[in-house]
Amino acid sequence: MAYPVVSAPYGLKPINLIGGQVFAGSTREIPIQYGEATSIYYGDFVKVLQGFAQRQAVTTAGGAAGMVGVFLGCSYTNPLTKQKTFAQYWPGGTLAGDAVAIVCDDPDTVFKAVVCSSGTTVASGSYAMVGQNYQMINTTGSTATGNSSNALLYSATLTTSTFPMRVVGVVPDTASSVSATGSSSSTTITLTGSGLPSAIVAGTDVSYVASNGQIIRTGSFVTTAAAAGATSVTINVATTSLGLTATPIPSGSTIVFTQIPEMLVKINFGIHEYYTATAV
Repeated sequence: MAYPVVSAPYGLKPINLIGGQVFAGSTREIPIQYGEATSIYYGDFVKVLQGFAQRQAVTTAGGAAGMVGVFLGCSYTNPLTKQKTFAQYWPGGTLAGDAVAIVCDDPDTVFKAVVCSSGTTVASGSYAMVGQNYQMINTTGSTATGNSSNALLYSATLTTSTFPMRVVGVVPDTASSVSATGSSSSTTITLTGSGLPSAIVAGTDVSYVASNGQIIRTGSFVTTAAAAGATSVTINVATTSLGLTATPIPSGSTIVFTQIPEMLVKINFGIHEYYTATAV
């Protein structure tokens, strides 16, 4: 069993920079306007409008041009206690004149984020999705944790250029796998015996064990969630091997289904405000 278990999305968390550069915690402080009505949570997208940081909503229809980075907390003088407050999230409507958002604004930052099928329902990413583009799910964050509830949206089609996030890798630390015996034909995997030992979610990566004991990644992923005991699983494309040559999974193979709830992504070119000439 993987550890820790990912049970809900948390927005975007900076990990490093493209090219393997280290994320050293560099951020920019951007003023939040007095009384800004919309709460901003750790991991939310931020845009700058008239010099002030605001929460940038995203939609499942495409990108959110004008975003300048990701919110990593804030500071302000609490209008009730008159004390300086450092907070995980900005409580909308706070009457503070010295509030600043702490924003990770480097357009080369790589973030990790959770993949969901809708809302906060955790799905899976796949090795086959690296190099493609994700849409985002826009959900209000939690006042209990201060964290965003935004997530990457699972889709079987991830090639649209207006999607805001580019996939650069997977997070193997929280991946978990189950296996079953079977074979494949075109986009259908047929399992023998008792079928799947446990349920799998949409996006689950598919691989199988070769005769020499090595794992073969197929370049395919599950398109429809399947329940425990299922003997038929639908995948996005026919399985591949050896230079992307279509190769069915042989009969009697041990097929490995790996759920990868977290993926590594960066903000796409033309979406980040620093990489577009369109003013907001």
